[in-house]
Amino acid sequence: MSATADHAEERTSLAERLGFRPGQVVQEIGYDDDVDMELREHIEKAIGDDGELVDEDYDDVADAVVLWFREDDGDLTDALVDAIAYIEEGAPILLLTPKTGRDGYVEPSEISDAASTAGLTASKSVNAGKDWSGSRLATPKAAKAGKR
Repeated sequence: MSATADHAEERTSLAERLGFRPGQVVQEIGYDDDVDMELREHIEKAIGDDGELVDEDYDDVADAVVLWFREDDGDLTDALVDAIAYIEEGAPILLLTPKTGRDGYVEPSEISDAASTAGLTASKSVNAGKDWSGSRLATPKAAKAGKR
């Protein structure tokens, strides 16, 4: 197997480890020409044959959100609150921010504060590509009736 094939398999596995599954509707917010196209392709592959990411204009509920966010994109808390509106309770948001030293870098403390303020919990951080770091954030699940 070539190094390129190994790398592709690693990225597909990353998409799967992040919880992307066949049949999911994944909404993408913050797309621009600087996003990691290879990661996008692997997420699309993980969600299946018709696995295109839907854009910000999608008007139904998604199973997950991929949010590309850079320091100059505005207020991160607002972006996260807006993203929550697009998904089911308990659904994940993959927040992708530029790595340290890259244009648009977002401090980890800002991510933590914004996620907390938006009512999200961070479940894992990942290396999401050459220029991007990812934080998998979870929306709160509704309390189940009768749970003790």
